[in-house]
Amino acid sequence: MPLQSIAPQRLYRQIADQLRTLIGDGEFATGARLPAERDLARQLGVSRPSVREALIALEVEGWVEVRTGSGVYVQDRSQRQAAPVAALEWGPLELIRARRVVEGETAALAAAQGRRKDVDAMTRAIALMQELAGRNVMPLEGDRAFHLAIVGACGNVVLQETVEGFWDSRNGPIFTRLGGYFETLPSWRSAIAEHEQILDAIAARDADAARTAMHEHMDKSHQRFSASWRRAKKAA
Repeated sequence: MPLQSIAPQRLYRQIADQLRTLIGDGEFATGARLPAERDLARQLGVSRPSVREALIALEVEGWVEVRTGSGVYVQDRSQRQAAPVAALEWGPLELIRARRVVEGETAALAAAQGRRKDVDAMTRAIALMQELAGRNVMPLEGDRAFHLAIVGACGNVVLQETVEGFWDSRNGPIFTRLGGYFETLPSWRSAIAEHEQILDAIAARDADAARTAMHEHMDKSHQRFSASWRRAKKAA
């Protein structure tokens, strides 16, 4: 059964469905290594990040196993319980790109119209991140508080609920699994420094600098996710 080109709608889900069908039909036997990410992307006519998200979904569901330094292999599912990923879960890399668009503008708005109390809330959030990292705890609580403090400064409930929705999506199994490949305390310390640059621009009421700092933060987050996944599955 040949791979088919697919339309850009929930791409990672459609890719995962095709690969799952091929595995179920025996095109990829148990223990076989899947084609390289770049080859799958070329055959499917999609981006490599979309292929990564699909492979992570299949890993979460127990269809494949990522072996560090070797590749992605088909799992024996005869003794495994399925752990399906919700059909509506967003792909993490796609989510970061969406956050770049929305939160770049919320940072600019916060710089233009935020008040002292908003900057204070952002400052407390960064302090919480530093405190948690200092105790070897992943500072997700402070990270969430920082981004919500920024959108809170915009005074727009639609933007507020949108950014909260972005954050709620981090609890999904795909995001959690992908985060497990790179979310270490050193990576979080890099993220904290990026947050400080955003805060400095907002406190200086420089909307352009705030937008740029947020874009850079999201770009680096995307790079951290992508680089760690490539390291985990790089073919020997």
